[in-house]
Amino acid sequence: MNVAYLLTGGNTGNRLQFLNKAAAEIKKHCGTIVSKSCIYETAAWGIKDQNSFLNQALKLSTVLFPHELLDCLLQIEENLGRIRKEKYGPRIIDIDILLFNDDVIDARNLKIPHPELPNRRFALQALNDIAPDIVHPVSKKTIAQILKECTDPLGVDKFK
Repeated sequence: MNVAYLLTGGNTGNRLQFLNKAAAEIKKHCGTIVSKSCIYETAAWGIKDQNSFLNQALKLSTVLFPHELLDCLLQIEENLGRIRKEKYGPRIIDIDILLFNDDVIDARNLKIPHPELPNRRFALQALNDIAPDIVHPVSKKTIAQILKECTDPLGVDKFK
């Protein structure tokens, strides 16, 4: 059995509803959701002139291999109505693979661990809720350590 850590997020439509729909589809098609982080709200990263995002980290137990999981997650995004228009632009749902076991993958269409994870406080904060002691396979630091060292200035607030 494989363990993947995912980050779901979105900033258009009913953001909370789309996070919940994404989790339900992941459970249905990809494996067992073992744990979920709190839901966090943060300003948009990249293109700043857009609605703030809701994000949640999920720990997934799956029989899928990394590329199979990626294909499954992309299909879920598409089924939920995601249309890819511009990088860092508004989106109904985004599902990223942050970590997969202790794997390091550098393929054209898949990078694990997620290359921007150490630079994004919103992803680290959510991941820290469910996996503070997991060791990043490249930096060899725990998620809690990486979060403490993160220089991303964007605020991350628990969503109420």
